Amino acid sequence: MSAAPAYSEDKGGSAGPGEPEYGHDPASGGIFSSDYKRHDDLKEMLDTNKDSLKLEAMKRIVAMIARGKNASDLFPAVVKNVACKNIEDPNQLIRASALRVLSSIRVPIIVPIMMLAIKEAASDMSPYVRKTAAHAIPKLYSLDSDQKDQLIEVIEKLLADKTTLVAGSVVMAFEEVCPERIDLIHKNYRKLCNLLIDVEEWGQVVIISMLTRYARTQFLSPTQNESLLEENAEKAFYGSEEDEAKGAGSEETAAAALPARKPYIMDPDHRLLLRNTKPLLQSRSAAVVMAVAQLYFHLAPKAEVGVIAKALVRLLRSHSEVQYVVLQNVATMSIKRRGMFEPYLKSFYIRSTDPTQIKILKLEVLTNLANETNIPTVLREFQTYIRSMDKDFVAATIQAIGRCATNIGRVRDTCLNGLVQLLSNRDELVVAESVVVIKKLLQMQPAQHGEIIKHLAKLTDNIQVPMARASILWLIGEYCEHVPRIAPDVLRKMAKSFTAEEDIVKLQVINLAAKLYLTNSKQTKLLTQYVLSLAKYDQNYDIRDRARFTRQLIVPSEQGGALSRHAKKLFLAPKPAPVLESSFKDRDHFQLGSLSHLLNAKATGYQELPDWPEEAPDPSVRNVEVPEWTKCSNREKRKEKEKPFYSDSEGESGPTESADSDPESESESDSKSSSESGSGESSSESDNEDQDEDEEKGRGSESEQSEEDGKRKTKKKKVPEGKGEASFSDEDSDSSSSTSESEMTSESEEEQLEPASWRRKTPPSSKRAPATKEISLLDLEDFTPPSVQPVSPPAIVSTSLAADLEGLTLTDSTLVPSLLSPVSRVGRQELLHRVAGEGLVVDYTFSRQPFSGDPHMVSVHIHFSNSSDTPIKGLHVGTPKLPAGISIQEFPEIESLAPGESATAVMGINFCDSTQAANFQLCTQTRQFYVSIQPPVGELMAPVFMSENEFKKEQGKLMGMNEITEKLMLPDACRSDHIVVQKVTATANLGRVPCGTSDEYRFAGRTLTSGSLVLLTLDARPAGAAQLTVNSEKMVIGTMLVKDVIQALTQ
Repeated sequence: MSAAPAYSEDKGGSAGPGEPEYGHDPASGGIFSSDYKRHDDLKEMLDTNKDSLKLEAMKRIVAMIARGKNASDLFPAVVKNVACKNIEDPNQLIRASALRVLSSIRVPIIVPIMMLAIKEAASDMSPYVRKTAAHAIPKLYSLDSDQKDQLIEVIEKLLADKTTLVAGSVVMAFEEVCPERIDLIHKNYRKLCNLLIDVEEWGQVVIISMLTRYARTQFLSPTQNESLLEENAEKAFYGSEEDEAKGAGSEETAAAALPARKPYIMDPDHRLLLRNTKPLLQSRSAAVVMAVAQLYFHLAPKAEVGVIAKALVRLLRSHSEVQYVVLQNVATMSIKRRGMFEPYLKSFYIRSTDPTQIKILKLEVLTNLANETNIPTVLREFQTYIRSMDKDFVAATIQAIGRCATNIGRVRDTCLNGLVQLLSNRDELVVAESVVVIKKLLQMQPAQHGEIIKHLAKLTDNIQVPMARASILWLIGEYCEHVPRIAPDVLRKMAKSFTAEEDIVKLQVINLAAKLYLTNSKQTKLLTQYVLSLAKYDQNYDIRDRARFTRQLIVPSEQGGALSRHAKKLFLAPKPAPVLESSFKDRDHFQLGSLSHLLNAKATGYQELPDWPEEAPDPSVRNVEVPEWTKCSNREKRKEKEKPFYSDSEGESGPTESADSDPESESESDSKSSSESGSGESSSESDNEDQDEDEEKGRGSESEQSEEDGKRKTKKKKVPEGKGEASFSDEDSDSSSSTSESEMTSESEEEQLEPASWRRKTPPSSKRAPATKEISLLDLEDFTPPSVQPVSPPAIVSTSLAADLEGLTLTDSTLVPSLLSPVSRVGRQELLHRVAGEGLVVDYTFSRQPFSGDPHMVSVHIHFSNSSDTPIKGLHVGTPKLPAGISIQEFPEIESLAPGESATAVMGINFCDSTQAANFQLCTQTRQFYVSIQPPVGELMAPVFMSENEFKKEQGKLMGMNEITEKLMLPDACRSDHIVVQKVTATANLGRVPCGTSDEYRFAGRTLTSGSLVLLTLDARPAGAAQLTVNSEKMVIGTMLVKDVIQALTQ
């Protein structure tokens, strides 16, 4: 009984001091009225400046919550007192943590408080707090999207922050809140590019992804020059025929319009982005490397994309998860840019320890990289994979063999025979997959493979895999005329087992019966009716419907249908051969490295990669106005004073001399800071921007660059003048085809104004050469984009320079002719015989002269001769169907070639550093002739002149797998310097390198397309075997070059 009073006391109305009073009866409303008044008091207590009252109010609130009362109305007041006090704490970590906690509270009622806190933190002295403010912006935006306008103001303020700690976070906030507001990026673009190298890895990935999309909206496509040239050439050709009736005026208009669209000059800001992201290919973070790789793939000129290949191959040594993502992207890249991964073919060989998904992706890449040169190696590798215990992998390998056979006609029969041998394999899955692939290959040339179809027909007794049985039945039905005796017997066997077969097999049995009924009704009429009767009562409605449809077509009723007369056309129509394509073919419309690309489906939040603009937007929007003009002018004066010193020592005008006339060269010069590579008129503004950054953060990037440049210039002083003029440009990462064209244009203009200007203009490229010889973790710099092609200097070397060069070397006088006018060993080759050409005789020679249209192309002289009695009109090149990477610059149309007359035309062919043949059509007004030009490996390069020390240094970088060494016995007739140099330079278009040893010969060159170094050393010992060494990252070219040179020297 004692418990009752206690219970009533506990629930009673009496309350202790400071406790709220509650009515005995909840229905009386005392609870609500009392709470309401207490809440007002508590709010006033929390809003006072006295800590004692705030503490008392907090205690009461905790007591209310403990009793289960609703105190949510007091939440903003409590948060304001807890968070705001910490936000004003002198410790930056406390301030940042308070803001982080505040922004993590997902209650809309505190949005105004959160907004005030973010605005205050955005102006904080500590970059760590500003970084936290940037992190809080997306959280507030997701909580209340109506705050977008205010948040954009904060983002704009934080984007102007010059500290690397804030950059990545604010760009992430920009991407989440207002990715469409690219106008906020304009003024901060160059700053973000310059800060990129010092931002943390997560921020680098975010910034690079954003800048990729920004660049696609603000710059012109670097590949548009090539596409426009091809498009315009085609239009000009066809238009010339159509416009003949309209008069010469329209032709002149078209001719004037063509050059107007040709020139492409890369925006200096575009070059700035490419140059500042390239070092990040050496990052330890796979995500950063992948981000730079996708940026180069989507933004860089074709000649420069290859630099990412080595970095991506390096990532294949990482964990399987990283390998999976990298291989997905490599598989997509290798379809359009096969050439850049070919040197690393062995890196994609499959290990037994690889997971199945990695094996299948590597198999995809190997199949994409297969071409006529490396297909024997690839097929040998596939042959090993077929013995694997992983059945899914074996099936994928067999499909890869089928794709190789489809893409490379030369090995189709070999692949087909290999797959037929697999039909005797003990593993049923291997046999089944082989049958499916053989079926696809036989569709390409069925008449030649009747025996294989017979062999497949015999397998119907043993193979139980439904897809394989269905494929065999389809083949027998489609090509039943090739096996007229076997086909009816196969139908008889299948009719016996019809009810036990899988649905896919039953459908093919019905098809086989219908085709045999139409072609051989005497033997198969009853069998067909039996099969159709069985199918009529099958459980699957698809089979029942097919049976009814087929019966009405081939066995029409008395009324008869209109379609039954066309039954043969329907069932026995010729069918196109299937095209075996990569599953990654159409994935490149997704941005590489994104989740959408990985899944091959658009993921939530994915932003489409914008198309390139047709016209370049105004570049001046990225100019930043800086008031400190005095410092800028002092700096410019200082550089002007330095100019004569460098001009005298190097024989060049220097980058500052062409500041007015050639802004491109200004942007490319390594002697200036990276931010100076804005537009020409804004270089001084960029200088001050750099200066401001140095003053605030102390990065010293400009001082490092100038220091590095000073070392290069000091080193260059020791180089003789002649060497700099005859050398070829070993460009830094800031070189491109576009910039080289602009430099060549400015050179030609200055040539007219100043006769000796070419002597001063050539060395800037050689001045930049040492930049590629820096020590690199990945040795990435050994890939040199072949933008400024090493062809033009030898054509203009003067006789006095030749004398200087001869004086520099300790060798005989044969050096100069071999460098100045190399003669190809190949001579004139027949392209079209007069019998095949109906009187038209066509020969070709490799001139080894620079091709004016594109320095990446091999110049080929085509010699036409008319040995017939009638004139040949309209000689031109038809639309070529070329392998990936190979391109042709056609010669102008020859209107007429009279009997007995001869003519010579020049065309350019980019063989993409391979000896694959370029197949095209020579067309006249009445005929088309299919012709093919296959280059010797020695014609795929251009000579390079370098010193002995430079040669040794570059050779040291190309050791191991990049070095091929062979021994040979030199005949007595090939012991003199003259003969050796003549034979080597006739075999390969290489330049002689000075050598202090009498019995050693050195030659150097670069491949025309990729600009890869090719170094050749011949150690011709007086006694014993000589040794030939070729160093090149292009291993295939090196191997072939060794064979050709040995053949030339031993003949």
